[in-house]
Amino acid sequence: MAKNLLISGGRIIDLSQGWDRVGDLLISDGEIAWFGDKGKAPSQSDLVIVEADGLVVCPGFIDLHCHLREPGFEDKETIATGTRAAAKGGFTTVCCMPNTNPPLDTRASVDYVRKATEMEGVVRVLPVGCITKCRQGKELAEMGELADAGVIGFSDDGEPVSGSRVMSLAMEYSCDLGLPIMDHCEDKELSNGGLVNEGWVSVRLGLKGIPAAAEEAFVARDLALSQLTGARIHICHVSTAGSVELIRRAKDRGVAVTAEVTPCHLTLTEERVMGPQEGRDKRLAYDTNAKVNPPLRSSKDVDALIKGLDEGIIDVIATDHAPHTLADKMCEFGLAPFGISGFETALGCLMSLVHDGRLNLNTLVARLTLGPAGIIGNKSGELGTLKTGCGADVTLFDPGGEWVVSSQDFVSKGKNTPFEGYQFKGKVVATIVAGRMVYQDESVKVRKKR
Repeated sequence: MAKNLLISGGRIIDLSQGWDRVGDLLISDGEIAWFGDKGKAPSQSDLVIVEADGLVVCPGFIDLHCHLREPGFEDKETIATGTRAAAKGGFTTVCCMPNTNPPLDTRASVDYVRKATEMEGVVRVLPVGCITKCRQGKELAEMGELADAGVIGFSDDGEPVSGSRVMSLAMEYSCDLGLPIMDHCEDKELSNGGLVNEGWVSVRLGLKGIPAAAEEAFVARDLALSQLTGARIHICHVSTAGSVELIRRAKDRGVAVTAEVTPCHLTLTEERVMGPQEGRDKRLAYDTNAKVNPPLRSSKDVDALIKGLDEGIIDVIATDHAPHTLADKMCEFGLAPFGISGFETALGCLMSLVHDGRLNLNTLVARLTLGPAGIIGNKSGELGTLKTGCGADVTLFDPGGEWVVSSQDFVSKGKNTPFEGYQFKGKVVATIVAGRMVYQDESVKVRKKR
């Protein structure tokens, strides 16, 4: 890649600076060097020009919640394949959850992820450390040691911290360390081995349901503990209208809470388990690719999630990318693991809300950039922004680019998507990390200045 890169004629959206205008963006030596009107960039030698007419140019997407599976589950995903899938989805920074083998509960395991990323990764990987040893919910991990190793928060994701005393102590430590608790809210006694949302679909299919209260009970508990301890808490994968309302009220009280929602929970309902929402005859019911935790909920919940995202009650869109092998999912519903491969379908899925008039494009960009950057505690100010002098992490996407989802085209090892065969309008065409183009669609026009 040339020393200098000019992205020319795109619609530049950077909510950290209030930008939404057509112009040029100059990258030099891996940093944002200049922004201004098209054709007015300072003259440069060794210049590559990306023609961005009709494209959106924004800070690189940041995914606060993904599963890269390495170490321990390399048959599902590796840091090499996962980061390349992330790049194809427009993500320049991803935060990997600690449910690996061994889990990220020691400095050594965190160091492994860092070194593997340096050797094999193409995007920035920020690890999340365990709250408790081996994610068992009993004894706190060495949180100070993990913070020194570079984790950006603490989570036992996939498992809740059921003991209120343990969670309270974890929040006290995380508060002292200045890092958030990234909270998987699930009352296991209420979810009780459930498989799908508790409602008419679970009854019709004869599947054990997971009530909304299983999530909401722990959201309420941990909001109270956050208020008690002063700790920052980030509620992962919010799925119910009741959770949105609890978070709204907590924010009104001044509780230090943020929240995320996934693309699938914003666009799919519990009916998807019965087959595609359009053309159900094309796929049988009991589709394991639609089995996620928390489960897909009702249309009322989806409406509340979109409204909460629009109003800023929900701060972040995160993929919860959870790749599995074909064998993992090709089994009866009750035996299949929870999870969706989410990196490569995220933007197309979300743009359907924009095209339907349910979500503003600037809000979408903000929840993928500015929102997560603030939660990470971006002290350098370099993530989620295109400010001059900051590292050049940039995503380019075609808001009108049409494509059909085919899991066989995924870079990720995980082909487990509920969107197989869906036609989306909105496509990532280029991803730039620290000035280096790590993903480029064949449609992108690039030329060298003579």
